[in-house]
Amino acid sequence: MKKFNIILVYDNKKENILMCERKKEPYKGKLNLVGGKVENNESELEAAYRELQEETNITKADINLNHLMNFEYYTQNMELEVYIGKLNKDINVIEEVNKLVWVSKDNNFYDLDKYAGEGNIWHILQHANNYMKEI
Repeated sequence: MKKFNIILVYDNKKENILMCERKKEPYKGKLNLVGGKVENNESELEAAYRELQEETNITKADINLNHLMNFEYYTQNMELEVYIGKLNKDINVIEEVNKLVWVSKDNNFYDLDKYAGEGNIWHILQHANNYMKEI
């Protein structure tokens, strides 16, 4: 099964979420959480930190990631791992490919015209709200 990750990154005040504007399909032009592919030679957590640094310049020293949940898509032979973390300081993010934007956590993440994932970002944030005290 192919493995991918997405990372829910909060700013250090837990007010905004880091998102990327997708330049290619799927979800071209929509906002999504950052993330990428898990390589064969790395652990899932290592992959999350690697993808985060590649796509945003956020390092392991800037954030502590925790595994929140997984989605399994059997018809696509794919597993999507969801990680969550809060920055421990202000940081200037540097985009790799996709434009990066900070979005208020109070947005309507179920807006399918604006956000990727068929409502999954909204679903992830609902679960993340229950976990906020721990990050």
